[in-house]
Amino acid sequence: MVKTTKKSRAKKAATSSSGKKIAKKSPAGNASKAKSADLKTKPTAVSVDAYIDKVANETRRKDARTALALMKKVTGLEPKMWGPSIIGFGEYHYQYESGREGDMCMTGFSPRGSATVFYVLGGVPEGDELFSRLGKFSMGKSCVYVKNFADIDLGVMEKIIRRSVAYMKKTYKTK
Repeated sequence: MVKTTKKSRAKKAATSSSGKKIAKKSPAGNASKAKSADLKTKPTAVSVDAYIDKVANETRRKDARTALALMKKVTGLEPKMWGPSIIGFGEYHYQYESGREGDMCMTGFSPRGSATVFYVLGGVPEGDELFSRLGKFSMGKSCVYVKNFADIDLGVMEKIIRRSVAYMKKTYKTK
């Protein structure tokens, strides 16, 4: 018989059958531990322009310059790198019921290998008519994936970003 400790049982409980870590709720008294959980996406000192210059795909690099100008126009903010690949604008503070909390960019984008990803974190529901007018794209929970900017209406994308930013400012403490 293998003897388990309270700590090893807690560790096992925080892992799914596939071995992936799963979120667990922290007791209210442990909020300070939850607050200091290792946040992977943080602002960095990396130059946004230098990052864009290194984007290998020429179309993605050109689209990143267009997205950068669009985001600056909409937010009125200067960009910052968040983690290794997100170009973020503004910042908001979140806190989950578990007590975990942190800061993240209010909106942003990332020129990924197969698409440019726009992080629009709220304010525009999936069924909104703006998406029917946007053009060719795909969607995740809080992301819009665009393979080529020539396939979308940038005016509509601007409206989506504006609504998302307004929602974030209304809903969260933002900077």
